Amino acid sequence: MKNLILITLVSTLCIFQNHAQNKKRKDRDAIKKMCGCFEVTFNFAETFNYSKDSLYKPSKTKSEKALEFAQLVVDENNKISIQHLLQVGNPASPYIVKHWRQDWVYQNRDLYRYNGNNTWLYENKPKSAVRKQWTQKVYQVDDSPRYEGSGTWVHVDGKSYWENTTDAPLPRREYTKRSDYNITVRGNRHEITEYGWLHDQDNKKIIRETGKDDIVLAEEKGYNTYVRVPESRCKAAQDWWNKNANKWQTVRNKWNQIYNKKSDLSLKRKVKNKPLYKHLFSKEMTEEKNINETIESFVIQ
Repeated sequence: MKNLILITLVSTLCIFQNHAQNKKRKDRDAIKKMCGCFEVTFNFAETFNYSKDSLYKPSKTKSEKALEFAQLVVDENNKISIQHLLQVGNPASPYIVKHWRQDWVYQNRDLYRYNGNNTWLYENKPKSAVRKQWTQKVYQVDDSPRYEGSGTWVHVDGKSYWENTTDAPLPRREYTKRSDYNITVRGNRHEITEYGWLHDQDNKKIIRETGKDDIVLAEEKGYNTYVRVPESRCKAAQDWWNKNANKWQTVRNKWNQIYNKKSDLSLKRKVKNKPLYKHLFSKEMTEEKNINETIESFVIQ
């Protein structure tokens, strides 16, 4: 009888482990389907506003298209990193723009929460809070932090999607034009589709002041489609990455040293009257020592 119970327990454990491994494999496959060459349509529209100002003007509706290559940078069992590259201009001689980066980390406990004023608060989550979840860590074009959130990939009815809501800085399309709010609460949904993948967003524009309740100024809908096209169309972006990958590995290494301190992080917006990306995008910025010193100069101790 004892042997039968033991065999049953072992069998149940094996089934459970196989299920967990199969689920994780599906998660990883879904994430990596966001790699490749895509025609992207960026759509954003302000849907509701709650301002008490009768002169309030909502943000203009935005709809833009671009060709973007998503390069797989890291492919490890518990981490996948994808670098996005915009390919713009004349297709015969395009210009490459290093765009955002997304890292996916399995059962990650270390998060940086955006808290306004170019400050991120370090948070260590308990194991139980992130069990079988993936954290999406989104970075700026210079690999400085942007926002992070943890959630579970769901595979049901032929769909694969991941959802999370988290605080973030103002998007680039807004922060040079708007100063009436200081936090974007991003409701993100990444869904793998027949045509590629979809980034569906339900965002809130928040006014946050210390010691006061958050005020919702307005809401916004984002609907960005990534339609897969032949990778040959993104050859220029692939070639650019092959030439510049080592430099950006150096940049990531320095940022990882900073993130690994696991403490709150505040960054200057400009040094020598230039934002960080303009320093790092310079063709002269190639040496590790210069890269490290430049990044350090933006960190507020």
